[in-house]
Amino acid sequence: MQSINVTAVTPAFMTALFGTALVATAASVWAVVDAGASTAAPAVAGAALYLVRNVVTTAVRNVQLNNRLAALEPQSSGAAAFWAEYVERWTAWNHVRTLTALAAAAAFAGALDL
Repeated sequence: MQSINVTAVTPAFMTALFGTALVATAASVWAVVDAGASTAAPAVAGAALYLVRNVVTTAVRNVQLNNRLAALEPQSSGAAAFWAEYVERWTAWNHVRTLTALAAAAAFAGALDL
């Protein structure tokens, strides 16, 4: 997992994470300014869900766990205990990110004025 955490931080991954945040923000601003009230609320909700629950959760929860794991010597006496904690906590926060990304996508779909 330590090597995965190192190799996962690529320009493509960062573009996907932060590019989506930029597009979500721009879409919600556009909805508020130009599209009208019927699309503004779900677009702002979608952006808030993505920004707060995906980007912030990634930075505050998952990255922090990854950093603690990176500092750990795999053969150390506490490695196995931390790994058990890591898997449980990282997976729980990843589920939060997954569910809120789906909720954000649903909110943006609801903002479409078709």
